[in-house]
Amino acid sequence: MQFRQQALAKLQSPEELDLPVRLARPQGWLVLSVAVIAMAAASVWAVTGSVSSTVSAPAILTHGQGSYVLQSPVAGQVTAVLAKQGTRLPANSPVLKVRTGQGDTVVRTLDAGRVTALAASVGQIIRTGANVAAVEKVARAKDPLYATVYVPAESAAGIPAHASVDLTVQSVPSEEYGVLHGEVKSVDRSAQSPQQIAAFLGDSQLGEEFTKKGRPVAVTVELEKSSATKSGYAWSSADGPPFELTSMTLATGSIRLADRRPVDWLLP
Repeated sequence: MQFRQQALAKLQSPEELDLPVRLARPQGWLVLSVAVIAMAAASVWAVTGSVSSTVSAPAILTHGQGSYVLQSPVAGQVTAVLAKQGTRLPANSPVLKVRTGQGDTVVRTLDAGRVTALAASVGQIIRTGANVAAVEKVARAKDPLYATVYVPAESAAGIPAHASVDLTVQSVPSEEYGVLHGEVKSVDRSAQSPQQIAAFLGDSQLGEEFTKKGRPVAVTVELEKSSATKSGYAWSSADGPPFELTSMTLATGSIRLADRRPVDWLLP
């Protein structure tokens, strides 16, 4: 009965048309304004801003001209090893002496270079065509080092010309001496097979190692030079390591990819 009387009283009372209607509180308008401003700023950034990204991949320091595997032209017993690992030899230099049924034969280098590995020892019996040494092609002692970064093929297209590269060198403590600086010199757009990598580096194990996750693309990086460091190259630290770098040193390369607008991720 009480509710019925209240309902009748409500119907009989005049409408409060003369009172203002409050649509929102001031706090609500403030929150709405902030949200609109934030959305507008995000839209502008998505169109005009840019986001940088990097790709990391295994790398190796070389003199950039590749290597070759020296093979024995004869079968027989090795009687002398005439070269030392790490030495730089002119073309046609003696490496091994092999005794055959027709006499002694000297195995010589094909091109000038540095002996990076010796696969034969005194007393060993070798066959014709056996791998006896790996020689990195380098004509002069002062030839600069380059880095070859083996980047996944799907990431190669995003590497711009002259992209900056940071190299963490395996033999250099990065927490103490930092990273090595470089710049992309060229990108080989064809994917490399284990055999191609092995032929360039003169090492079949590295060919297998660099293709574990698929056939990569070789990116040649020119190292930034510096007369202020012992190594002759620029590092993120002031002095870099207190020793010179050698070829065939492993590293990890971090290449900066082309900047992209955030809106590009939303477009097909």
